[in-house]
Amino acid sequence: MISKKFKPFNDVVMEPAYKHQTIKDMSEKERPREKLLASGAEALSVPELLAIIIGGGTTNKTAVELMRELMRDCDDKLMVLSKMSVEQLMCYKGIGEAKAVSIVAAAEIGRRRLSERADSLAQIKDARSAYEYIHPRIQDLSHEESWAILLNNDARILKCVHLSRGGLTETAVDPRVIMRHAVVCGATCFILIHNHPSGSLRPSNADNQLTNRVKEVGQVMSVRLIDHVIVTDGDYYSYAENGKL
Repeated sequence: MISKKFKPFNDVVMEPAYKHQTIKDMSEKERPREKLLASGAEALSVPELLAIIIGGGTTNKTAVELMRELMRDCDDKLMVLSKMSVEQLMCYKGIGEAKAVSIVAAAEIGRRRLSERADSLAQIKDARSAYEYIHPRIQDLSHEESWAILLNNDARILKCVHLSRGGLTETAVDPRVIMRHAVVCGATCFILIHNHPSGSLRPSNADNQLTNRVKEVGQVMSVRLIDHVIVTDGDYYSYAENGKL
């Protein structure tokens, strides 16, 4: 006989070990939208800001929890997140096409904002300023691209030309394309720039050959190559600064 002090197992109401918290369960001051309105956007963490962008989470996770998981996988670095494609983002449960597109669009807005700041640098004084100018345009690329910054005698920017797009480790550059643009805009010198998605700053043999070839063609056309800058996400290598021009 079962004691009256205990209910049979089938009659026992089992409490869940974990009760999911929704945005509505949060206090108003903890909710991302209300927090932004009360304290400003700068008071929010990156996951909270992303939660506002995607609008909602899943049945098991709030938007904030979902974005915390995403940022953890990105080592809490926005530059890693900004490299993710729509398809990669959609691998996360709870991130469909609409949310993935919203995140990618937000990353692109950030890149364009940095480009606007870079465009305000009307004069390229050295390799560092060339790096700061071009970095927002190529910082999140997973492939190599080559660019040329065309300058006048005062090192003021006349035009920035996209030369080529390549693979993971190499991109082809036709010096004649650079010269054509240089003649049209009246440039007297230029800086050749390309990125290394691998993060390595060491010039390859192909990089050295390209530098010499472009330099020779520029000399024939009286348009001087003043530097070749290799760019990674956080640093650069300058041929001029290293005495290789």
